[in-house]
Amino acid sequence: MSVLILNVRRFEGGGQLGRQFFRHWLVAGCAAAALLASVASAPGESLLLKGATVHPVSSPTLSPGQVWIKDGKIAAVGQVVQADGAQVIELGGTHLYPGLVAATTSLGLTEINAVRATRDSAEVGGFTPDVRSWLAVNPDSELLPVARANGITHFVPVPEGGVVSGHSGLMVLDGWTMEDMTLRKPLALHLHWPSMDLDLTPKSRFKDASKWKSPEELVKARRLELAAIEDFFRQASVYARSREASADFPVNPPWEAMRPALQRHIPVIVHALDLREIKAAVSWAATNRLRIVIAGGRDAAPVASLLASNQVPVIFENIFNRQIRDMDSYDTQYRAPALLQQAGVLLAISVGLGDSNETEVRNLAHHAAQAVAFGLPADEAIKAITLNPAKILGVADRIGSIEVGKDATLIAMTGDLLDIRSNVRQMWIAGRSMNLESRHTRLYDKYRARPIAK
Repeated sequence: MSVLILNVRRFEGGGQLGRQFFRHWLVAGCAAAALLASVASAPGESLLLKGATVHPVSSPTLSPGQVWIKDGKIAAVGQVVQADGAQVIELGGTHLYPGLVAATTSLGLTEINAVRATRDSAEVGGFTPDVRSWLAVNPDSELLPVARANGITHFVPVPEGGVVSGHSGLMVLDGWTMEDMTLRKPLALHLHWPSMDLDLTPKSRFKDASKWKSPEELVKARRLELAAIEDFFRQASVYARSREASADFPVNPPWEAMRPALQRHIPVIVHALDLREIKAAVSWAATNRLRIVIAGGRDAAPVASLLASNQVPVIFENIFNRQIRDMDSYDTQYRAPALLQQAGVLLAISVGLGDSNETEVRNLAHHAAQAVAFGLPADEAIKAITLNPAKILGVADRIGSIEVGKDATLIAMTGDLLDIRSNVRQMWIAGRSMNLESRHTRLYDKYRARPIAK
């Protein structure tokens, strides 16, 4: 409706021809909107998936099993399911899993990292809680079909820039517009914890001496950054209490955006890597009674017991990163997910932000497989990219496992999900069969048909 209002204003003063054109445009637009609404609200198909090895994730594997999809939901799961009138789809030889969830990513916000015009992941300013990342997602991105073809069905585009960078929403890889693709909003508030590192490079060896700071100056700057975070959340709390006390209290958009996190309706995802950053964030959250999730978590394993005792989940993003310290072993990051899981931390695995990771997200299952090779149980690795991120993000009632009542969002693999040789054969999102074509498959078909030189 807002689009129609904008166009009414555009055609004001446009003369009789302009007004006549607008009337025809309005009638056609309303008719098209009505048609789309009727299509969107039409009941879904009734499908019976048979013959596959079903991995519900939340319960034991069924080999073989059957899944009944009705009206976009999972109506029944079992070894034998009665589904009268359903269209039968034979999936013999395949493995059926819930769709994969990329819990932190720049997918949809960045197309080509080297081209500034295609990057829309960061906003100017240090504290911008009213930023909503899902509004900037490009539904026509060539990277979305590539991720979907590798089993990704849901993703969380993370706002970057500043300290409190804004809110994210849960996006589904199906839809014409970003409104169609948004499954839940807001999903989480994002806080990028200030770096606790100290650059001890001597001034004589510093590239630009004018930018050199002594260790004392660096410590002071860090304290000021932490004080700014504390002050920002304190002011937001005062605003929230004032709004609750009086409905007539003036609305301030940035402070208003903070209320869901302050009221613990949504978590604060704290992006932190260093051991000191993680410990400081956990202490800060306990003091301010906030629900937090650690994202990044490079040094989370050494403080796994602290995270577990405070019930702080971790979205681990550093499996294929090299070790940071000389004394660390080569497999420090490979083993970290297993150590976190063994300590009782609710663990999700993601590919994270930066370094063109919006293209790396397609390899999410391979990141989980690497953790299995270094101690993480295979069933826990699958949970870390399906059910666990859904639990962490508060959407486990809809996605993350093959259970009755949840969205029928499933992938049929040619083999084990964690086997690099396996491919996605078919995908359903909310009961709708997905086209798995992508730029990669189009290029493969093109060059496969290239004439052979004689």
